[in-house]
Amino acid sequence: MIFKSINPFTQAVLAEHEVLTNAQLTQKLQLSESAFKNWRITTFQERADKMKKLADILRANKDELGLLISNEMGKILPEGIAEVEKSAGNCDFYADNAEKMLKDEYYDTPFKSMSVYDPSGAVFAIMPWNYPFWQVLRYAAPAIMAGNVTLLKHAPNVIGCAKAIENAFLEAGFPEGVFQQINIDIPQVESVIAADIVHGITLTGSEMAGSSVAALAGKHIKKSVMELGGSDAFIVLNDADLEKAATVATQSRMLNAGQACICAKRFIVTEKVADEFAALFANKVGALQQGNPLQNGIHMGPLARIDLAEKLSYQLEHSVKQGAKMVVGGERDHCNFQPTLIDFVDTNNIAFQEETFGPLATIIRAKDENDAIAIANNHRYGLASAIWTEDRERAYTLARRIEAGNVFVNSLVRSDSRIPFGGTKKSGYGRELSEIGIKEFMNMKSVIIE
Repeated sequence: MIFKSINPFTQAVLAEHEVLTNAQLTQKLQLSESAFKNWRITTFQERADKMKKLADILRANKDELGLLISNEMGKILPEGIAEVEKSAGNCDFYADNAEKMLKDEYYDTPFKSMSVYDPSGAVFAIMPWNYPFWQVLRYAAPAIMAGNVTLLKHAPNVIGCAKAIENAFLEAGFPEGVFQQINIDIPQVESVIAADIVHGITLTGSEMAGSSVAALAGKHIKKSVMELGGSDAFIVLNDADLEKAATVATQSRMLNAGQACICAKRFIVTEKVADEFAALFANKVGALQQGNPLQNGIHMGPLARIDLAEKLSYQLEHSVKQGAKMVVGGERDHCNFQPTLIDFVDTNNIAFQEETFGPLATIIRAKDENDAIAIANNHRYGLASAIWTEDRERAYTLARRIEAGNVFVNSLVRSDSRIPFGGTKKSGYGRELSEIGIKEFMNMKSVIIE
């Protein structure tokens, strides 16, 4: 079997990648086991030196790697370069902080008692195509700095990115087997999860994929972290700075051509300011230029695959049939989907109930702030939310009522190495990043000395 990397803008085949045979996969697992025996006993300083070198390599090659991202999945070149830079920053963050985060913890007992954090083995990662470098380095930097090794199953359309990341690890001096990308098909996933060397599974992807992999992890009694779908609420209250809110709303929904779990997708606006906000939002969405991701002046590239564009088209058409009003956009040419805004969406509309993975923004009108919170919570997903109001104290109170893993006030929702990131409800469980994230796949061992 062969995976193909296809440029979503030109539809040209960039490369073909053979799937590993079962025998080759067994060799990869054996290499991972061998590498772990040595890597787990290296010092934090040894690991940090290599991780810093990796960050330097990523930055030195950011233009080339950004171009690879753009060619394989379609985001505009400046976004691809920025993604590589952010990935390098995460490497630096854990190089600088891992030892401190994993220091022994002592307890107030009449005898000496503590918790120590031991690496557990290999982390098996199943990662998506939408941020092909950031999603990988987001989990890999902390896992490897903690003394674990990792096996990456990347999305089939970005195998070139997976290979580039593995090459960067090797160039930085990491021993062979510490980071391995493995081209495997879905039927081979369970054999990796079942392998003795694998002690943790992390997946970023769809709810369906997460459900299947989490079930396999449970079957084999392996810990898992799931970062799944999102339909983030962007709540605009009466006293919000509407100009700023509309600017960030446009950025949040249309960044990466709307292909992010934490893109704002449901714009819940109180009735008093809904018309004004909708007009501002429509002007900003309508000003965006969609097209060739390598061309200057283009704000948004194509969607990553034709099936994704076709699904979004169906959701849009069905939404309008259900009563939504088309405001801006709506046109599609193959993978090129114009930035689109619809208004007067209700909770029964498909664009409200399903995750729309692309440049489709929906306005839902709420009676007041309590209604807005109720609408935000009336969803199967709970990844992130944003609240826009000039009253910070009220924002804090409202944020506590929102059912999500992250709430941002008057700000763009984003992931940050210093802050735990993850969701609730059908958006998954577990946390990445920060001190919480690095400890997810460690063995927290209690030591008592009388």
